Amino acid sequence: MAKTAGTSVPTVSKVLRGGTDVSAETRAKVMEAVQAVGYTRRAGSKGESVRDENGWSNVLDLVVTHFEGSWANLLIAGVGREAAAAGLDVVLTLAEPHGDWVSRVLRRRALGVIGTLVDPASAQFGTLFAAGVPVVLIDPMSTPPSGVSSVGVANWEGGRMAAEHLLSLGHVRMGVVAGHARHLFSRARVDGFRAAADTATAGSATVSVAHGGWNRAKATTATHTLLDGDPGITGIFACADSMALGVYDALAARGLRVPEDISVIGFDDLPEAQYITPGLTTVRQPSTELGAAAVKLLIELSRGEDGGARSPARMKLATELVVRASTGPAPATATPCR
Repeated sequence: MAKTAGTSVPTVSKVLRGGTDVSAETRAKVMEAVQAVGYTRRAGSKGESVRDENGWSNVLDLVVTHFEGSWANLLIAGVGREAAAAGLDVVLTLAEPHGDWVSRVLRRRALGVIGTLVDPASAQFGTLFAAGVPVVLIDPMSTPPSGVSSVGVANWEGGRMAAEHLLSLGHVRMGVVAGHARHLFSRARVDGFRAAADTATAGSATVSVAHGGWNRAKATTATHTLLDGDPGITGIFACADSMALGVYDALAARGLRVPEDISVIGFDDLPEAQYITPGLTTVRQPSTELGAAAVKLLIELSRGEDGGARSPARMKLATELVVRASTGPAPATATPCR
């Protein structure tokens, strides 16, 4: 790998330990080489971590792409509570796209890293994998490498439940406000929704999709795009409760009532889902439990006698439908599909 990076073996070692006496240019070359050759150092080297009297580190890193929002708060709470119960402290690290956060993580020599809503294909995470740092990913944006464990929710099944609920109410012209097209969990929710609609109606239902980028304002724009394209839509599935708020905004601006004119269903079951009017029907994902499960799995990986050589875990927690007032029967005047 040193040859690929055009540097020496000691320099590569410094980068993988988070050393500060390496130039940004050299560090970038090493990280690119790590990805190019797929190098991974064996995890569990006890001599390289700050350990307690039992030989274990008492710190874990929670790497996040943002701190804002109810979902992040619920997840952080789950991680914090489970870590505290295990006698661990949590360091919150913001994964800025062009920042050198990975070197700070490597220098801490923590028990391991939990990464949430991150892209495991990024150069930064490639460096963590190469350094042999135990990593557990929560709902990664893309498919994790073969040796990396992950915890997520049943996103496909959640999308299916959302569609089946709307279909049971007579909705056959439906819209989906998705997140990002490249995000694995967004695609799974949309695919589950489409599959249920196609199966239940033998392909006669219509499902239009627009992307709201996990953002309320963008979801408002996406909703206008859906209704401009098909004014006959009577049910909308927002792939996150935060985007469902944007759907409400767009419908109010068009003088449309929820659920009398258009039913709305979200995904998450955040506190906001209960506070808005009408209360939001949504697919609940166990956000706090996700964080707790990731901590338990990381402890198993980091303290296992096999030094992390066990097969990676792929855990999925169940989702469930929570029915409130935002969904109702399709309007009698709705135009049937042709």
